[in-house]
Amino acid sequence: MLFENMDRIVFAGDSVTDMGSAQPVGEGLFENVGHSYVRIVENMLNTWYPEVKVRVTNSGISGNTSRDLRERFKRDVIDLNPAWVSICIGINDVWRQFDSPAIPDGQVMPEEYESNLESMILSVKDQVNGIFLMTPYYMEPNPEDWMRKRMDEYGAICKKLAEKHGCIFVDLQETFNKYFQYRHSAYIAWDRVHPNLIGATIIAKEFLSHCEFDYNHLPD
Repeated sequence: MLFENMDRIVFAGDSVTDMGSAQPVGEGLFENVGHSYVRIVENMLNTWYPEVKVRVTNSGISGNTSRDLRERFKRDVIDLNPAWVSICIGINDVWRQFDSPAIPDGQVMPEEYESNLESMILSVKDQVNGIFLMTPYYMEPNPEDWMRKRMDEYGAICKKLAEKHGCIFVDLQETFNKYFQYRHSAYIAWDRVHPNLIGATIIAKEFLSHCEFDYNHLPD
């Protein structure tokens, strides 16, 4: 497994990451970490690797765009001195273009999205063991759907920046595409964005697949 004893992982993002976590930073007892994929990642790490103490921190805030996350990135990510950072942002950048088309100042176009994301990567990459870039997604199997097509542009930006800066690329859109060969998107998200616990588990499973996570691991 990638993570070592006493490593801290900070998960930064929007509502998909947040899901009821304590604000501005959620971790520790009770429901402070929320009930998103972050909670499931924490559960699985503690179940399969009880001998490794990993500090899991949820720095997601519902409604955030990449612009919002960039503005708070120092406070909610860098200043927490993480060993690992995961960034999952961009859904609202795209969504506002479709649900609020007459409010352009709430929208983040691809050029700004790339700039925001790269700025966050550069601000922390030399201080951490690694950065996970998780793509924004839209749970729509039809790639010609207007919003899905636009979201794919932002996912492509994530992939380009991951390759450029040596980040760990986690393609959530492709992960959901594979799942939808068997189940309709309504099974895990009525609005095709906010996953239920099954959808959160799919995200967590894909994240851990990039962490050398071993389901057959037994502690010494």
